[in-house]
Amino acid sequence: MTSSSMAGSRPVSIAALGECMLELQGPAFGALRQSFGGDTLNTAVYLSRCGGADLRVHYATALGDDALSSGLLQRWESEGVRTGLVQRLPGRLPGLYLIELDAGGERRFHYWRGQAAARAYFDTATTALEEQADALDALYLSGISLAILPSAGRERVLALMARMRAAGKVVAFDNNYRPRLWETVADARYWYGRAFSAASVALITADDHQALHGLPDLDAAVSAAQALQVNEIAIKRGALPTLVGGRHGDGVWHAVPTEPVPQVVDTTAAGDSFAAGYLSQRLRGGTCADAAAFGNRVAARVIQHPGALIPRDAMADLLG
Repeated sequence: MTSSSMAGSRPVSIAALGECMLELQGPAFGALRQSFGGDTLNTAVYLSRCGGADLRVHYATALGDDALSSGLLQRWESEGVRTGLVQRLPGRLPGLYLIELDAGGERRFHYWRGQAAARAYFDTATTALEEQADALDALYLSGISLAILPSAGRERVLALMARMRAAGKVVAFDNNYRPRLWETVADARYWYGRAFSAASVALITADDHQALHGLPDLDAAVSAAQALQVNEIAIKRGALPTLVGGRHGDGVWHAVPTEPVPQVVDTTAAGDSFAAGYLSQRLRGGTCADAAAFGNRVAARVIQHPGALIPRDAMADLLG
C-alpha cells in the first residue's frame, strides 16, 4: 500500500464486494427476529463508521427487485454505505440464513442461498463495479466473495483485481474460508492462490489458513501465511498478537498485541471489524502497526456485544 497516495485532501473511495443475506434468529418454530449480515457488508459498515468523512465506502453486490432488497439498501445507506454499485435483478431474492438457538443458547446456522441474487452479479456483460473501478482507490473482498460466484464470475473478479493493482490501487483480500461453500478443498486452494497473487494486501485469519491447507497447527499456518508473496500481510491469531509484515517490510514482522476484554459475548464479525479498522487507518496513511492496533481495538469492542453489527454508540469513542 502506498500510504502517500492514499492520504490526501479528497476522500478515499473503497468498494467492498460480496453478499449480504437476510438473517433470522430464534428457536425452531418460535418467535424469530429479522436482521441482516454478511462478512464484507459488515466490513463496509464498520469502514464507514471508522473512516468518517475521509472514506467513501461503496458496496458491490446484487439484490432482487423485492421489498426486502429495498429494505436492505435503505439500511446500508443509513450507515453511510453507498449503493450505486448494487445491481437489482428482477425476480431474484437475497439469500437467507437462520440462526437456531437451543435451550442452552448454542447456535446452529441454516442457509438458503443457492439462488441468491449476489451469485449472479457478474452474469451481465459488465457491472457497475467494473465500469467505475477507475474512480476507486481500493477494493476489498473475501474468500466468501469468491466462493459464491461461478467460475466465470471469479475470473472477472481476478481480472478486476489485477487491473486495479496495476493502476496502483489497493486490493485487499481477506481469507475468510468456509468449506461448505466450496465443492472441493482443491478448488478452494486454486482460487485462493490466484487471489493472493492478485492482491496487494492480505488479511489472514490463521485458523482459516490452517484449515484451507490442512496444516498441523497454528504455527505452521502462520509460517505458510508469512511466505505468501504479497506486499502487505496482517495475520490474526485470536487473542495472540497480530502479526504484520510482508514483502514491503524486508522480512521484518511486527507483533501487535490484541486488546483484552472482560467478557467475550459474541465473536461474530471479529475478523470483519478488524479488517475495517485496519484498512480505515492504512487508507488514511497510518502505519501497518498502528492500523493493526486500531483493528484490534475495534474487534475487541465488537466481540463484547451480540450480533455482527453492534450499535454505533457502543463504539462512538473509537470513531474520533
